[in-house]
Amino acid sequence: DYLLESVRRWAEGFGIDGLRLDVAYMLDRDFMRRLHTFTRELKPDFVLIGETLHGDYNQIVNDEMLDSCTNYECYKGLYSSFNSVNMFEIAHSLHRQFGGDPWCIYRGKHLLSFVDNHDVPRLASILTDKSCLRPAYGMLFGMPGIPCVYYGSEWGIPGEKGGPDGDWALRPALDEPAPNELTAFIKQLAHLRSADDAAARALNYGAYRNVVIQNKQLLFERAYDDATVLVAVNAVNEPYTFGAGELNGSFVDLLADDAPTVELPGSLELAPYEVRYLLRA
Repeated sequence: DYLLESVRRWAEGFGIDGLRLDVAYMLDRDFMRRLHTFTRELKPDFVLIGETLHGDYNQIVNDEMLDSCTNYECYKGLYSSFNSVNMFEIAHSLHRQFGGDPWCIYRGKHLLSFVDNHDVPRLASILTDKSCLRPAYGMLFGMPGIPCVYYGSEWGIPGEKGGPDGDWALRPALDEPAPNELTAFIKQLAHLRSADDAAARALNYGAYRNVVIQNKQLLFERAYDDATVLVAVNAVNEPYTFGAGELNGSFVDLLADDAPTVELPGSLELAPYEVRYLLRA
């Protein structure tokens, strides 16, 4: 009762819209059910997001408990795929979670996706090839889930876990913003997600399907109703040309200046480390 009344005070007195529950995998399940009912009565759209590290997220992300949880499986898959130059790893995780097969376990759920946070090394420190920052964020905003950007990482700042300062090395005080080209790219990706149009609906709610998987490149599809976006990622410092029947026709090049319409002949050329979002016209 004390905890629930504390939540009421935060919601009614300070206007919060949700809670992030630390170590949610260790919380009492009945308490989470009670918290869910209580917060829905406070605000119908109050959101509950839990920290989970492993296991079956469905056990606590469901209609009775939490709305979402941290997707540590795909966090590991993201940086590891770029470091090992093996896009099969992240492609497997994304299909296992969100693909179209009956055994894909998280279809229709919106897990919290991230490339770093306050508990793990900054992406700029854990990546072997720092040029992969751009394609890694392109993957993050293109894949299913709720993309979350940790403060300072939109500028590409480093941060190692451990050492004499412990985790506080990951949580520095920053004197002032330091935007750069990476910041502008992430801002562009965020605008695509937050728009009220067909591309945003596909990226936010669309089904996931692998189209072409290579060690160094990945092409996948996000489709929702009549909207289809193809996400193409090149993880290395060499050009690459995708070939696929899905790349035949007219597309809006969402990340290009002024989002032009392009005609593709069944293939797509990518520059080194390039990311393309293509909305079928």
